[in-house]
Order: sequence, then structure tokens, then C-alpha cells
Amino acid sequence: MILCDIGNTFLHFYNHGKVWKEEPHQLSSKDSSEVIIYISVNEESTKSLLYSHPKCFDLTPYLYLDTAYKGLGIDRIASCLAVPNGTIVDAGSAITIDTMHNGIHLGGCILPGIERYRELFSTIDVLDCDFNLSVDLDAFPQNTQDAISYGVLKSIVSMIAQSSKGKKIYFTGGDGKFLSRYFPNSIYDDLLIFKGMQNAISTHITSRGIKL
Repeated sequence: MILCDIGNTFLHFYNHGKVWKEEPHQLSSKDSSEVIIYISVNEESTKSLLYSHPKCFDLTPYLYLDTAYKGLGIDRIASCLAVPNGTIVDAGSAITIDTMHNGIHLGGCILPGIERYRELFSTIDVLDCDFNLSVDLDAFPQNTQDAISYGVLKSIVSMIAQSSKGKKIYFTGGDGKFLSRYFPNSIYDDLLIFKGMQNAISTHITSRGIKL
């Protein structure tokens, strides 16, 4: 059994402790005896997976989350299913922040990812510069590069701190490890979505005797 999280850019796979990613139009051949259990936020990439592999199972209908949030992405649902209590930060092309309390999703917000901020500033000549990711967030910036970097990072870090309200913070995603350094009471876990998928499989698939 292989788990697959289909994002907007890559397909991320997990199997027996191994994690890797592939582009949708360059998928490697898989063992036809293995079932790929997937969730997806990208229809075209899903078609690529279904075309390249004969045994796929969509886990989406089996991911249940107690929430009043409308339109919560399936990847966010999966991450939340891995953390019954805490704040989940998925820092990729977008940064999503979700808070869980006793298995209930209290709500969340979405920010642009760090690279998206970089792309925005690159459209303005005088602000087109690399970010200083080691800028001191406790001191006023004294040059344009630091001012931009400070503004971006301070806003992200402050939003995470305000949303967590003292709860333990679980980071995942490409920039998750970097952002986690600002929070001593945090955990970086690049398997968070897969852990949520595994919980759903145990609760709603295996326990019901559903054959894949």
C-alpha cells in the first residue's frame, strides 16, 4: 500500500517510511500489485496518476473532520486528523494555519507562502531583492532588503503565534522546518498528512473490512 498526496505542483508518495515526490507528467512506474491510496487538490494530476497506475483508491470520502469551516481543503483535513490538539501550519506555496481542540477543528486562515511574497516584490524594481531569512525580528530594519524580509517574516510569525494561543504547533510543508525555528514549543513533521491518512484508513477502511 502506497499513500499519495496530490498537490498543485507535485505528487508526494509515502511507503514503508520512504517519502518522495514526482512531477505529474513524469510519474515512474509502480508495482502493479500495490494499491495507491490518494487524496488530491489537483484534478489534472489525479488523471495522470490514474492513467499511470491500475490500482488507485480515493480516500477523500473517508476523511471526516468535525468542523464548521466551509471548503476546507482535503490536504488540510488530513493534517488535522493527525493532530487532535494543537495548531497545524502547512508552509508551502501557501501557508495554512489550522487549530484543533479535542478533535474539533476550530478554524484556520491562509497566507501566501514565502516564495509567493518574493514573487510579489519582484514586480517592483526597487523592491526586487532576495530575502534575508536570517533578519533579526527583534530589531528595526536599517535597509530595504531587511525591511522587506522583516515585514514578510514578522507577519507570518505573528499570525502563527496569535492563532496558536499557546498550543503546541506542528509544522509541515517545504518551509515548515525553517519557520519552526521561531517557536521553541513546536514540532516539524513532514509526514503529517500521511499520518492523518493512516488514521482515516484505520478508522474507516480497515475497521469496516473494506477491501482495497
